[in-house]
Amino acid sequence: MREFRLLWVSGLLAGLGAQMSSIALPLLVLRQTGSAVQAGVVGTVSVGALLVTMLPGGALADSVERRRLMRLCDVGSLAAAGALAIAVLNGRSPLVLVLLVAVAGAVINSLYGPAALGLLRTIVPEDMLSTASSRMQARGAAARLVGPMAGGALFAVHPAMPFAAEALALLASTTCLAFMRTRSAPEPSAGSAFSKKEFTAGVTFIWHRPYLRTVLLVFGLGMNAAFSATMFVALAVASRGGSSGIGAGSVVSLTAAGSLVGALAAPRLPPGIRPGVLIGGTCWACAAAVVVMTLNQKTLLIGLLCAMCITVASLASIGFLTSLLVATPQAMVGRVQSAAGFISSLVQPLGPLVGGVLLSGCGASTTFGLLGAVFALCAVVVTGARSVRKQPGAAPADVTAPGTPHRSSAP
Repeated sequence: MREFRLLWVSGLLAGLGAQMSSIALPLLVLRQTGSAVQAGVVGTVSVGALLVTMLPGGALADSVERRRLMRLCDVGSLAAAGALAIAVLNGRSPLVLVLLVAVAGAVINSLYGPAALGLLRTIVPEDMLSTASSRMQARGAAARLVGPMAGGALFAVHPAMPFAAEALALLASTTCLAFMRTRSAPEPSAGSAFSKKEFTAGVTFIWHRPYLRTVLLVFGLGMNAAFSATMFVALAVASRGGSSGIGAGSVVSLTAAGSLVGALAAPRLPPGIRPGVLIGGTCWACAAAVVVMTLNQKTLLIGLLCAMCITVASLASIGFLTSLLVATPQAMVGRVQSAAGFISSLVQPLGPLVGGVLLSGCGASTTFGLLGAVFALCAVVVTGARSVRKQPGAAPADVTAPGTPHRSSAP
């Protein structure tokens, strides 16, 4: 499908640019200030801005023409990356400018992601959504695998290089979008995106559907937080308290590879397998893996176990995303996707903090054991929940919602 290929390539280029910038921003601050605290502020501010703008971003993505919004996001990101590249070349890149670029990137991501998913829902038939979702997941995994390495290598050549490369990637990304013929626009009667009702529409939709509510609270909220803590502890143990960058890097690389393997393997799963089975299996697999970590903490084993966890989690995430798209009216895809991301990410930033506190107070084996208990609890809840065992139904064809999009072949 020509339209899907253009959307896929555009997202890959934008994702690679974002990943290069994500590694280069803290490195730039660390290089200029020598302060790890100030470098860490970049990530904290970025995550905070993303969380604050997620729900409004989904509402806006459902109220405007989505392809146009994505192009505006690309151009905005290009302007921010280009400005920072010029500032670095001139030897002037104050922390305030770096933080503004980080915030701009987070806000733009809040708009781009829901718009891209809504456009995907428009161009891909329902029976091909699972395959399309796996391809999108593989694209993201490839960007996370290659982007940081490329960004780090370019930064070593010159600190301005990653941001210049990001600008070029974004220029190519918006060019791909310009060649797309499909439009996904709201009806003329669409309401204003800047209202409390529109902001909370996605959360309300999820809350009134037991399957979506249970999976996001347990698999999204609980599992994400536990896995975030597990990854922090795994990296700390593999790096021997920060003395070995090779050990931590090996764990990160294996985990990224596991995500890519899971995304590529998803289309080969039996078509009748329910998302609930994959989600429950992921919870049990993570619980078992962390229990093994309590007994053996060799770097290679930890990396392989983390890779195994992220592989099965990718399979489950693709299954859930497909069921979410099928169950959501097309007019609400942006708001529901943003709400799902918001719920899943709400406590995830606390994972490393909790992991660090437990590791300092209890030691590695006890910490892994406690995290394993959290995974096991999530597994029990998901396995026993009747709503998760059922296959979610498709969205009613006669659902009317503000901003219902339509397909158009206009160039």
